[in-house]
Amino acid sequence: MTADDTRRVIVWLGIGAIVLATGAAIAGDPYLGKKGTIDVDVLARTVTQEDDHVTAVELAGWIRERRAHVRVIDVRSEKEFDEYHIPTAERIPLGSLTSARFAPTETIVLYSEGGAHAAQGWVFLRALGHQRVFFLRGGLNEWLEEVMSPTVGTRPSHADSVTSALSKYFGGTPQLGERAPATVARLRRRGC
Repeated sequence: MTADDTRRVIVWLGIGAIVLATGAAIAGDPYLGKKGTIDVDVLARTVTQEDDHVTAVELAGWIRERRAHVRVIDVRSEKEFDEYHIPTAERIPLGSLTSARFAPTETIVLYSEGGAHAAQGWVFLRALGHQRVFFLRGGLNEWLEEVMSPTVGTRPSHADSVTSALSKYFGGTPQLGERAPATVARLRRRGC
């Protein structure tokens, strides 16, 4: 995937997040009456600078090194969570996310199947004042593809070596071959 493709995907996610954030800020939580405030300019800068998400490989590194105060939150259904979830993850449904308790020192990483619901949850938590919150860019699909079953070059680079080690740590199986270029259709299938 080219840098322009990535930026387009991020911009569209950002626009969706801003629309949802604006609606959430106006409407508040219909169940708890919790009201958030949001600075749309700050959110837009955060999204533009790509400071709103982490990659699967970054998250795998954080988990492996036992980075302090990281909470990995799966916002999918209970059935989906029970079928497979990222190690150390806990399940908090998207609808319950705004009433969950998070310490100010925690780094919160949200994920869903393809990333869209986690991105919406990111907006909710930012509206409630949480600053150290991210979503997994491509969701569980990215985790499965980039950590559990990554394709590494036949002449591995340093990055390939790191990815292979992380994959093996989590019980994955790195595949030797040439990485296929990302396409918009493939990204759509992943939920980006």
